[in-house]
Amino acid sequence: MATRNNPPLRIAIIGGGLAGATLANALVHIPHIDIQIYESAPSFSERGAAVGLGTNAQQALEHVLPGRKDDLLKRAGAVPMNCTRSVVGSGPYAGQTIFDLSGADPGMIVHRASLLRELVAPLPKDSLHTNKKLAAINRIPDMDAVEVVFEDGTVERFDAVIGADGIFGSVRSYVLQDDADQFAASPAGFWDCRNLVPLERAKAVLGEELFELDRQYGWVGDGGFLTLSGWLNGPIAKGMIEWEHKATPNYASGIVCIIGDAAHATTPWQGSGAAMAFEDAMVLKELLGNVTTSADIKAAFKAYDAVRRPRCQRVIDSSRETGLIFCGQHADAGLDPEKLRALLAPRWDFIYGLDMSAHKQEALHKFREMQQS
Repeated sequence: MATRNNPPLRIAIIGGGLAGATLANALVHIPHIDIQIYESAPSFSERGAAVGLGTNAQQALEHVLPGRKDDLLKRAGAVPMNCTRSVVGSGPYAGQTIFDLSGADPGMIVHRASLLRELVAPLPKDSLHTNKKLAAINRIPDMDAVEVVFEDGTVERFDAVIGADGIFGSVRSYVLQDDADQFAASPAGFWDCRNLVPLERAKAVLGEELFELDRQYGWVGDGGFLTLSGWLNGPIAKGMIEWEHKATPNYASGIVCIIGDAAHATTPWQGSGAAMAFEDAMVLKELLGNVTTSADIKAAFKAYDAVRRPRCQRVIDSSRETGLIFCGQHADAGLDPEKLRALLAPRWDFIYGLDMSAHKQEALHKFREMQQS
């Protein structure tokens, strides 16, 4: 516990999106930790439409916010996805159902900005900082501490830094050092363009009946994406491309680590981007809740890397292949519904089936090993 003679460990969270705000909620009530969260934009905000929360995302969020998760999601306007039907959309099998996904534990969808609003709301106001763009992280010689330099010229000293600053974030470059360019984000081979439309306007155009359906549809088509390569570098295309980190050699370097999209950006085909960030926060809550000195932070971050990186890499690889399947581009399936069904049916088991308590205990076991090494 922090005292006058043993002050709290100061941890900077760089990035105030869903990953950073979730982590802040995970750490804010640990007595021996003082968190400060820095967002480069003028306000804490999220772009994009909805985010999907599978059962693993919901379970991880419950571990982060015990007893508060359901109320938070309700205030954010989350709604259940009771059924998803995938149908062949073109070719000789057009109209044939591939599968229906439904169950007792449905996933949920929630507006990104609304979810972030509810995650930020309970955080101490004096821990929230906007218009703070990271310029540099400098090691302090002979100390387990770093200086964090911002573009406005301010400098803060911290016992640890956690980067949640997104797919092109600066903290990732610090962690990877000379390998940063080699493992930079790259186009994933897919593009995605969405828009938000007011509900009443959508009903007027599409008809009321479509909004009474308790089912989400997905259409598997013959994806004609090859023409994209000719205008890949155009400004419009860059706003539509899905990016990913195909691989990352480590998520931590000393007393600095990365989480969320800064560590493991993935394609959206298995709806796991937010879930992985929530799992990151859950694991770091367990680990940092058990540190007693600044030296322990290095061991905690090594343990975090050891348990999180293999799982996240598997999700990245699986999501990429799932995209090929859904776009009718997988060599072993094409648009054949039977082959598509065989390939798709088991793909979510390892994602949704993670035992969160066991995952935390695995991380804690690794932490104890790292402390002794």
